[in-house]
Amino acid sequence: MTEVELAEITGGWDQRTCPSNVQLGENCWIERKASLARFRSTQQPGLVLGHNVRVYTWTEFNVEPTGQVVVGNDTLLVGAVFMCASRIELGERVVVSYNVTIADCDFHPLDPDQRRLDALAVAPHGDRSRRPPLITGPVVIEHDVWIGIGAIILKGVRVGCGARIAPGSVVTRDVPAGANAAGNPARIEPAPEPES
Repeated sequence: MTEVELAEITGGWDQRTCPSNVQLGENCWIERKASLARFRSTQQPGLVLGHNVRVYTWTEFNVEPTGQVVVGNDTLLVGAVFMCASRIELGERVVVSYNVTIADCDFHPLDPDQRRLDALAVAPHGDRSRRPPLITGPVVIEHDVWIGIGAIILKGVRVGCGARIAPGSVVTRDVPAGANAAGNPARIEPAPEPES
């Protein structure tokens, strides 16, 4: 392995070589250059990483040409997978653990007939212009949220400030501020009342 190849997986690569529509805040760090291998956004900007954001090894930005991902200051991405066709937004001081998937789209139709047409359109010799439209719903994760290992956050979900998502949870609906969500599908436990 060459020094350049080693740098590309240990954070020593030149982050100025990111695509021109990627905005990095001060002291932002991306450990693995391959985190951007599937970044295809044509939006201006398509990816915004705030100040002091840390992007560790297995994080992946799978962003479609129409997608935009915004990550707030002081956020920690340990191994998140972003699947974005529209918009995913994370607030400040968010912690996202290993193998967490955040998706703003199913990336295929749910109707069986439309799904067949989609499969034909994306096949190696298909006509991508014949794909049925994808249904998206922006995902918003507010400040100070913690998301545990292997959780899945699906399209159209808003996770309120200070909420906690338990490992392995599948979140299909909004989570109020300060609440805990756990299970598949995730059940919401309201934030505890403050002691008087």
